Amino acid sequence: MRIVATLLATVAMAVALPSHAADKAARPQPAKHSDEPGNAADATPSGSIAGPDKSETAQASATEYSVSRHRSIPFRGATLNYTVTPGTLTIRNDEGEPIASMFYTAYVLDAPKGGKPRPITFLYNGGPGSSSMWLHMGSYGPLKVDVPGFDTLHGEPGHLVPNQDTILDRTDMVFLDAIGTGLSRPLGKATGKDFWSVDGDLDAFARGIQRYLTLNNRWASPKFLLGESYGTTRTGGLTYVLQQRGVQLAGATIMSTVLDIPLLFDPSVDQMHVNVFPTFATTAWYHNRIANKPADLDAFAKEAQAFATGPYAAALAKGDRLTPEERNQVAQQAAALIGVSPEFLLRNNLRPGPDRFRKELLRDQRRTVGRLDSRFDGIDADAGGEGPEFDAANEAISGAFIAAINNYLFNDLGYQTKLTYRPNFYSGIGPAWDWKHKAPGNARQFAANTSVDLSQAMRQNPKMKLLSLNGYYDMATPFAGADYDLEHMELDPALKANITYKYYPSGHMIYIEPGSAARLRQDIDAFYDSITR
Repeated sequence: MRIVATLLATVAMAVALPSHAADKAARPQPAKHSDEPGNAADATPSGSIAGPDKSETAQASATEYSVSRHRSIPFRGATLNYTVTPGTLTIRNDEGEPIASMFYTAYVLDAPKGGKPRPITFLYNGGPGSSSMWLHMGSYGPLKVDVPGFDTLHGEPGHLVPNQDTILDRTDMVFLDAIGTGLSRPLGKATGKDFWSVDGDLDAFARGIQRYLTLNNRWASPKFLLGESYGTTRTGGLTYVLQQRGVQLAGATIMSTVLDIPLLFDPSVDQMHVNVFPTFATTAWYHNRIANKPADLDAFAKEAQAFATGPYAAALAKGDRLTPEERNQVAQQAAALIGVSPEFLLRNNLRPGPDRFRKELLRDQRRTVGRLDSRFDGIDADAGGEGPEFDAANEAISGAFIAAINNYLFNDLGYQTKLTYRPNFYSGIGPAWDWKHKAPGNARQFAANTSVDLSQAMRQNPKMKLLSLNGYYDMATPFAGADYDLEHMELDPALKANITYKYYPSGHMIYIEPGSAARLRQDIDAFYDSITR
């Protein structure tokens, strides 16, 4: 089974950030705390610098370090007062030895004491090899990169503005960086390879979440997870791992989902082609390549999905038993739905794959379409090539988010470290990633399918609810693939009602488009309210 080593180019997005409103109080002194006070062997030399150093010779410290700042934003006619805390969590093995320093940024609403414990949500991106920068700077925090319109993503970086789509009024938030990304690093005798695997990553996140709950006295809070891209693969596994360790979850949100890895990347598996076909169709719809284009995108997406799981899947399953007449008929029907010629489909054995489709759809215009978001178009030097030379979506939206996180952490919040913030570190993590997974029941998977873990967690915790969020223009993690994974968990009918499905006219990062971001916020509000109120 062939698996692409770099997995998801999860998220490379962009716009940027100057600092926002001044703090209400003077800058506090950095706070240090450790579960082993006075352990000098755990500490790095003194003399931290403000901002990232260009070298990577610095080492992380096992002494937990954080800086808290009090802030407020105007929010829907009122004011949200909160504390933002960037800091580190020391992860220890079963022998108590420090093995990693996990970086986080927490947002806690100022709430009256004595009431019910507020919900808390742990958020992270994927990769593998991506920090949580994309969700942190773009989605649900009290500040986000300003994207007033889809066409503003190109050009000069934007700036941070109060986020009217924040979910801080519903839940406190903790954005976590995977080990080797952001400011998270291995400690002691541990190396990156100890964490750069499906199961090593799950263990690190579970220990990090447990440590935060203990350190901040949040065990009584209703607990939620929110993962994006490979972060959804992680969420599938974490629901089960945390359940086994006594961390009862109230709910989980998966955005731009992939749970069954082989069905995303292995072109020898027919289901991969079935899963991406509806996204080909919605992409063709957006770029006006559909004859007699219907007005209703949702209805058209359902029509394409019905064809993909019906006649198209049946034709692929026949393999060489498919007659020439049947092959031509399916090619004609498929071509009408995805905006390419029947000849193109026939040349590709009805299985063009995402890269060839991205190159072919707008070939007559010498344009390609994006992978993370197929609304974006790119210009290749060679219009006759087999696949795009780059991802137009990725290139449009990366640099500003990187500028944003660096300016925000090291300038605005005054976080001090000698480490360099790593937004994506594919050069080290992607090629080294071990895709094997030990699923519930000691089942050994060659490549992870954490829908098995999620299914078991939902059976063991029948009150846990799941929210599935996907964009119609996401070719990295197609929406029909997410549906397929969730619909093959063999859940009891009573548990199926715990899953809510939502779809948006957006790409991998649903929240970068204002209209979709507003709808997303409404759907997440309803999800939290259904559990906590």
